[in-house]
Amino acid sequence: MKKKIAMLLAAALCMGTFAGCGNSTSNNSSAADNNTTNNTAAATESSDVTASADNVKIDTLNVYFVPSRDPDEIVTATEPLANLMQTELAGLGYDIGEVKITVGTTFEAVGEALAAGTADVGFIPGGTYVLYDDGADVILTATRDGLNKDSDNPADWNDGQPTEGTDKQAVSYRALFIAGPSDKGQELADKVNSGEELTWDDLNGANWSVMSSSSPAGYIYPALWLQDRYQKGITDLSSAVQSDSYASAFARLASGQIDVLVTYADARRDYEESWTSEFGRTKSIWEETNVIGVTDPIYNDTVCVSKTSPIMDDGLKSAIQTALINIGNTEEGKAVISIYSHNGYEPAQSSDYDKEREAQKLIQELSAAN
Repeated sequence: MKKKIAMLLAAALCMGTFAGCGNSTSNNSSAADNNTTNNTAAATESSDVTASADNVKIDTLNVYFVPSRDPDEIVTATEPLANLMQTELAGLGYDIGEVKITVGTTFEAVGEALAAGTADVGFIPGGTYVLYDDGADVILTATRDGLNKDSDNPADWNDGQPTEGTDKQAVSYRALFIAGPSDKGQELADKVNSGEELTWDDLNGANWSVMSSSSPAGYIYPALWLQDRYQKGITDLSSAVQSDSYASAFARLASGQIDVLVTYADARRDYEESWTSEFGRTKSIWEETNVIGVTDPIYNDTVCVSKTSPIMDDGLKSAIQTALINIGNTEEGKAVISIYSHNGYEPAQSSDYDKEREAQKLIQELSAAN
């Protein structure tokens, strides 16, 4: 059962950055706030520092990646990481004889390798981490370009102006409830924009589009949002149809077939042009749609270290954390980690992924129901 749930979680929750659910939109995590000072100081140490005779000698550092893309492609793209890590770690007190990079056969295989100690470091999605957190410590969260809006208050997103990307890095992204130009959609938007709270009856009276039950932004996190506020789920809605893609969901929203859809935070950027050129609207998507709900942040992919690795201790853990932050701040490093759409890394802590744990519970319930 654990392996079955692992496979479901891998499909559902890795999709924040490993499979491109959209750009991050959340500000940096509390872990980053708590640890940035120490790590920034450490990250300023030059990677050109030559290895010292006093350095700790380690024969092999085993680094595992999940197979979210073709394994050969991942191996080729990440090959330079070995030398980059050796250089950085040498300047931080560790001489590594070999950085061995492996692509796991499955997502859960990488989680199991971390738990067993055969993997020292794993680049894994948040959903895989929370399933194997008894054997793995999260040390970093991947960052991506953020957005200029990241408020919990849906009305703050409804100024009629485009949501735009920024150069500020973010460790998570949001899912949004988008109301369309239908009469019901406008009714819900007017209520939100006037500062009123939506009731369950308000929402239940709308026609909805959702994605498959394995989609974080298109189902899981919106379902958690509904449960938190109304003790109801997506399956309790009177009218909720599953769309086969976000494109078809936005087409339905534009035509008035549905009143509300759920999606990742920058989806309207992706369908801004289609809204008028393909979906037949005469006004912009920013004028005709409104946000009526904003989920909790969906945290990006992780870098984890094994709790059972024979070489892992607090010193090496800290050095790996700093080394990868440094690498992510270089152009060469960014080219390597771009295979997973990562721009860099920020310090992380276990509690950042508490919502992923709730998502795991929801997936288990959905699996049991089916």
